[in-house]
Amino acid sequence: MQVFGQILLFALEVYWWTIVAEVVISWLILFGVINVRHPKAEALIGLLHKLTEPVMKPIRKVIPPIAGLDLSPIVAIFAIMMLQQVVYQIFF
Repeated sequence: MQVFGQILLFALEVYWWTIVAEVVISWLILFGVINVRHPKAEALIGLLHKLTEPVMKPIRKVIPPIAGLDLSPIVAIFAIMMLQQVVYQIFF
C-alpha cells in the first residue's frame, strides 16, 4: 500500500513541475525569448498545453483571468499540494 502512495506522490510532483514549466514557458513566450514558430518549441508548448489543460480549463471557468493574470496555475498547484498531504496522511 505504501508503494501505491509513493507512486501517487511522484505523479503529483511530476504534474506540479509540468504546471511550473508551462507557466515559465508562457512567460518566456510573452517576453519574446522563445520563438513559437520553431518546430521543437511548438511541440513542447503543445505537449505542455495538452497535459495541463484538462485541469486548468475547469479552474478558468470558475476563476477567470484578473487584469490579464491567469490564476489557474496557482489554484492548481495549491490543489496538488493539498492532494499530496491527503495521500501522505492516507498511505504513510
